[in-house]
Amino acid sequence: MDNKIEILKQIAKDAGKIVKEGYHTSKEITHKGVVDLVTEYDVKTENFILKELKKYFPDYTLVGEESHKGNYHYNKAIYIDPIDGTTNFIHGIPYLAISLGVWEGGNPVMAVVYNPVLEEMFWAVKGKGSYCNGSKLAVSKQDKLQQSLIATGFPYAKVNQGIEYHWVINCITNLLPHIRDIRRLGAASVDLCYLAKGKFDAFYEIDLKPWDVAGGILILLEAGGKVSNVHGKTFDFDDKSIIASNGKVHKQLLGYLELI
Repeated sequence: MDNKIEILKQIAKDAGKIVKEGYHTSKEITHKGVVDLVTEYDVKTENFILKELKKYFPDYTLVGEESHKGNYHYNKAIYIDPIDGTTNFIHGIPYLAISLGVWEGGNPVMAVVYNPVLEEMFWAVKGKGSYCNGSKLAVSKQDKLQQSLIATGFPYAKVNQGIEYHWVINCITNLLPHIRDIRRLGAASVDLCYLAKGKFDAFYEIDLKPWDVAGGILILLEAGGKVSNVHGKTFDFDDKSIIASNGKVHKQLLGYLELI
């Protein structure tokens, strides 16, 4: 496993060169939805990662954001987000990451989340802790929700002002008076890693895909954090919501989030 995590880190680092090149140049932008964007660098980066992973992880199903079709549940899978935070990438905002999450039997076993712009390499192996650029990570000790900084994100479905839109608005309305403040960085993998690093005290979002969170979940858990759905049950890729925290404010946070 030690050798495999080093391989994953190197693949992310090499893919990061493609992302960094694209970050500093003009990009060809296309739309997957009304506001859901993709660039040639998302596709180029994913193709590179897929090619490399096939060499070293031939017995894993590769689930990439830009290429995968079908369900999300496999006995052995690697979930790949080539650029989590594509909108930030396009606008020159440095909160983005390559996310690789290795899952076996429905549980995360290895993870790498790499931001090549800020040169932050987060990684974890199950049972061995999580790290950023060599420093071991630990969640914050904050146990009062009123003093907590909470990260969140907004679903692409907001443009239709459906159930997801109203959930987001209602949860912010319920929560904001009872916390220190809210941050929205625009990349769930980064949010989870910053939560693991103790920068945030909790995080919640709706309508995320497995590749958005598969890497960050293990990094957070290995830093002492907690992950559930909005009902407080064990998180599953089929869940509509994900709630994550330092574990100390989790129950308090759930009390202000609407069930969905």
